[in-house]
Amino acid sequence: MAGKRTAWRILTGGAALAAAGWALREVPAELGVRPLTSGPERAARMRRSPQFRDGVFVNTMPEQGHAMTTPPVSLIGELAKDKERRRPAGHVPLRFPPATPPPADGLRTVWYGHASTLVEIEGRRVLFDPVWSRRPSPAQFAGPRRHHPVPVELTELPQVDAIAISHDHYDHLDMATVRSLTRTQKAPFLVPLGIGAHLERWGVPAYRIVELDWEEEAEVAGLRFVAAAARHFSGRAFTRNDTLWGSWVVAGASKRVFYAGDSGYFSGYRGIGAAYGPFDLTLMPIGAYSPAWPDIHMNPEEAVNAHLDLGGELLLPVHWATFTLALHPWAEPVERLWREAKARDVKIVVPRPGEGVDTADAPPVDGWWETLS
Repeated sequence: MAGKRTAWRILTGGAALAAAGWALREVPAELGVRPLTSGPERAARMRRSPQFRDGVFVNTMPEQGHAMTTPPVSLIGELAKDKERRRPAGHVPLRFPPATPPPADGLRTVWYGHASTLVEIEGRRVLFDPVWSRRPSPAQFAGPRRHHPVPVELTELPQVDAIAISHDHYDHLDMATVRSLTRTQKAPFLVPLGIGAHLERWGVPAYRIVELDWEEEAEVAGLRFVAAAARHFSGRAFTRNDTLWGSWVVAGASKRVFYAGDSGYFSGYRGIGAAYGPFDLTLMPIGAYSPAWPDIHMNPEEAVNAHLDLGGELLLPVHWATFTLALHPWAEPVERLWREAKARDVKIVVPRPGEGVDTADAPPVDGWWETLS
């Protein structure tokens, strides 16, 4: 009998080790590549960047508070408390994205959740920071879980003309999504300096990677893409800031869009607006803020400030509702945004995930999240 128990322990222990090994098999690839070691051409470009100092990228604007590059240990314990307040009380309502072709001379957008957004500008489609995985994490058994499904599967996306990435954090750059889009789409990936090294490791052909420093630009499918500044940081493992972060300006013949990525508020938004605006649409992050890290995530009131600095016409909030990444209640970001927008006469739209929005006929805010908060 004792022998049978020992054999059973060995078998179950081996099975557990095998399962753990299987779950962790992709972690080395998820961590990406140190871009300075990925080739002399990329390394030389990085070293020439005004944002690159002493072997890492830096925010060239002065800090306004305490920049956080590693979450404090206490945050893990705090996240375990009052969890009910940091997730929706019911099912987040989803919508099916529009199936009609994009307007040839207009501007339409679909927010899929968190920061993942499709912008249809003058007949072309641009996909920002697509993340379709269940968790923004190097291992899918750990990390914050989605509060709602994605409205459509990746294979159901229309063909896009460009895929723009703001930085390499897991909730904005997802390996599984990148690999799928590499197979199912033909569009190039536009990324800040260094991120091309991650993409190459994940199988994206070099000819589909457009890597830019701040204020550099490229033309794709007749659209002008400008890599613009942001106040943030980067890193997929213990090494920080070996790739650049940023925001994106996308300009057509008459329509202009600004996507902020992740950023703390800084005065440079006025300069971006003066140089490349005004903007018909701004996609502004409003969630995952905290007084503990004011330099890397703006709060909703600061998002309104940045939108006005940019000369924005319509503000669509992103970076909320999908993942719990800070201690504030689930709906607090959008409630604060709506209140600030009304006080300052700023036009906003708050779609449900998957809902198409024509900026020329944006629906009024209806408070759909209120029953879930």
